[in-house]
Amino acid sequence: MSNGILSSSPPIKPRVSAPTRVRVSQGVSTGLLLRKVNPEYPPDALKRRIQGQVVLRVNIDKEGKVFRIEPVSGHELLIPAAMDAVRQWRYKPYLLNNQAVELDTEVLINFTLSGKLEDPR
Repeated sequence: MSNGILSSSPPIKPRVSAPTRVRVSQGVSTGLLLRKVNPEYPPDALKRRIQGQVVLRVNIDKEGKVFRIEPVSGHELLIPAAMDAVRQWRYKPYLLNNQAVELDTEVLINFTLSGKLEDPR
């Protein structure tokens, strides 16, 4: 039964927790990059004249260190070199509501033969 008295207390708002990981575009993550290590061109790929792009899905922790890498696409001879290089990359922490959060992003590494081939003579 209601007695007709209204409460003057503000309604209780449910507390929504902030996400601990967010997905960002490659452009955003590139802007946070502090240290980039270029990959070594794999000798077998060089000999076989293999070039192309490697796409990696990368997880970055709250301190800006890469902690997980999964290949999305790319030639099998180029993927390990790309992963080895990206493992060494360091990022500025990404802040969401003044709290550092983990990031999911994609990284693209281009392997091109220009300037890599030796004179075959």
